[in-house]
Amino acid sequence: MSAKIPRLAIMGHPNAGKSSVVATLTENDLIAIDKRAGTTTESNVYPVVIDGRAVIEFIDTPGFQNPNAILEWFHAQSDKLELPRAFVAAHCDDPLFAHDCALLQPVAEGAAIILVVDGSKRIKEKDRVEIELLRLTGRPRMAILNNLTQYDRYTSQWHDALCKAFNSVREFNAHRATYAERMKLLQALKSIDQRWEPLVGEAIQAFAHDWNRRTDLAVETILDLLRDALTFKVSRTVRNGRLVFESGRERIKQEVMTAFEDGLRDLEVQAQEQIRANFRHHVWHMPPDSILGKDLLSEEVNQALGLSKRQLALVGMAAGAASGVTIDLSLAGHTFGAGALFGAATGGLIGLVGGKALAKLNIERAPGTQRFTVGPVHHPRFPFVLLDRIVLYSARAMNWSHGRQAAEEDAPDKVPDKPIPRGGFTEALTTQQQRDLARFFNGARKGKPEREEECRILIKEILHGLALSEIDSRADL
Repeated sequence: MSAKIPRLAIMGHPNAGKSSVVATLTENDLIAIDKRAGTTTESNVYPVVIDGRAVIEFIDTPGFQNPNAILEWFHAQSDKLELPRAFVAAHCDDPLFAHDCALLQPVAEGAAIILVVDGSKRIKEKDRVEIELLRLTGRPRMAILNNLTQYDRYTSQWHDALCKAFNSVREFNAHRATYAERMKLLQALKSIDQRWEPLVGEAIQAFAHDWNRRTDLAVETILDLLRDALTFKVSRTVRNGRLVFESGRERIKQEVMTAFEDGLRDLEVQAQEQIRANFRHHVWHMPPDSILGKDLLSEEVNQALGLSKRQLALVGMAAGAASGVTIDLSLAGHTFGAGALFGAATGGLIGLVGGKALAKLNIERAPGTQRFTVGPVHHPRFPFVLLDRIVLYSARAMNWSHGRQAAEEDAPDKVPDKPIPRGGFTEALTTQQQRDLARFFNGARKGKPEREEECRILIKEILHGLALSEIDSRADL
């Protein structure tokens, strides 16, 4: 162990998932992960840097090449206190042991050990040899059962064998591990050696502080998206000569409406990119049936997210909404279906009955020209749908494992994703919280947001809950 930060050597068979574990624990999806065995041929150090300072280091090592020979040498040199250091010194110039020396070098320098095994496979004699020689290193050590499939026939056998030689044994799926599960693993590191507790504790505090900072940034990104989307407008000025025929007028309306809808989509995409970068994702795959992959303005998204008609009616009666004559922009199937609110007095009734307008179209006439303007959004349900979508996206970014890129997504016995429930997050809020959101949305449309701090706190609580709870079924969309 370094005198300054914890250092952990990740060991195990070739293709046991060592690189996936490192990628997940360091939140570094740029680490090369190859499904072919033996692609890691030398030790690579991956520090976790927070606020310009390394707080912990993970070392991705090659697999053992000659474990039987190493164990035999360890037994022959049992009088030595520092077996890893002595072995490296004795064999560093021997090409036969080049990979083994690369693997043991970090241990010789004081690094603790994390052994990664595939718990779905039968324990072989070679596994028992490696377990024993790692026990003889005398280093603090943890074993990880990196179970990537549902096949658990050998899990108890692995536990029995590992518990005899390791200070801690954990099950950890590097392809599915959430933030909460990563933190639990780091917490468990404190138990493998009492001398580690202060340093590992400092690293955990740094992780938690950095996570809170990134969560706060995500909250601001979400609020910015809501403000921008609710004040978004598209205008186009056209000379009267182009509007002689009704077909010309309808074409301009269509173009402005399409630009408005595309602009809303673009605002969401920009916010998604910020959140993805905030949680350090470069590799990103979206399941084809994910609600996050559907068109923001589609009926499918509208039906899955946002408030129910009854909730929207109650919120409308309490919070009211902007009034105005609207023209339906739900073109090409982009309809919103559930109720619109056009004022506090009648909002409840209209919200319950339903309406489809997303925004109104204004036409201003001047000498020789006409100005077509669409926006801002007046549909009261849309901001709830948009909020649900960006929170779901944040949940996925927060809990999407950085080692996921190596997952066999089409494997018939893989560990399944959690089922995706119907509905988003806003539907489960209290009536008062929904009213606070509605007042914020209505004020944002006018450039004077109300209840902004209450909404900031609410969104932050939702995101923190997603990170600190067990795997949320909506986070793996």
